[in-house]
Amino acid sequence: MMKILRQINTSAAIIVLVCFFLPWVQVSCAGIRDTMSGLDLARDGHGLLWFVPVLMGALILSAILRIRREQNKAFALTSALCGLVAAYLMNRERLRVHDESGLISAQLTGWFWLGFLWTLTAAISGITMLLKRQRSP
Repeated sequence: MMKILRQINTSAAIIVLVCFFLPWVQVSCAGIRDTMSGLDLARDGHGLLWFVPVLMGALILSAILRIRREQNKAFALTSALCGLVAAYLMNRERLRVHDESGLISAQLTGWFWLGFLWTLTAAISGITMLLKRQRSP
């Protein structure tokens, strides 16, 4: 069971990292459409979004190091924290996009939602690994 959770967690981190570079927000005004990726948003004044790829990269690196040292508890804690912080930052961006209504219509894309759901998956699998480790002697 733990091996499956670790694989899900690592896969989630990779998917979130890839989704960061795909379009997150689609903006349209008077028939003109444009998209912005997580990278574009981070460069455009939303500096905290840089933590999303950094945390997911740290999670992937932690998975690689965990394989060598078999430190399950540290990996589980890292997974839970990285997933929760990345989910918080992405949810903050979601709220910001929905608050900016007016002449310009901004919508979140499926890539954003895919990345957001996988950050939650990384957090939940990390928490599950922590709970499983506490129960076993």
